[in-house]
Amino acid sequence: MKKLETAIRLREEGKLKESNEILINLVKEYPNDAMVNYQCAWSFDVLGLEINAVPYYEKAILIGLDDEDLQSAFLGLGSTYRTLGQYEKSKQVFEKALFRFPENRAIKVFYAMTLYNLKEHSKAMEILLCNLIQTSLDGNIKKYKKAIEFYSDKLDETW
Repeated sequence: MKKLETAIRLREEGKLKESNEILINLVKEYPNDAMVNYQCAWSFDVLGLEINAVPYYEKAILIGLDDEDLQSAFLGLGSTYRTLGQYEKSKQVFEKALFRFPENRAIKVFYAMTLYNLKEHSKAMEILLCNLIQTSLDGNIKKYKKAIEFYSDKLDETW
């Protein structure tokens, strides 16, 4: 779809309003196209109009996207709910996403942010620490990997 490609290119070039306008019109023309809805949601997000992005993310996810775009749409929707202060909705989106894509580290990190907002600090730290030790190339982190892993779910314990 040529108009969709143009809108994506404009977003990549930093022409966010122009991209958004094209996508709004595309959604009117193709209301049941998951990719058009997803790209429209994204266009609202980058404009800082998160509340406008929500229905487009929801519809794109409901209609269905390929796995790569679905992961990004889940992340976008969950993050958007978090920035809007709708932490329980954010948590539900991220848990659904992690059930489907348990290895997606970006979703895990954004989920940890939501848990922090919900005052679930221990679980948030555990997720972040585990991601750190599983992904860090830093020599000092690697050196203390076993200790960090051991303490990751015991931060409130004392000996």
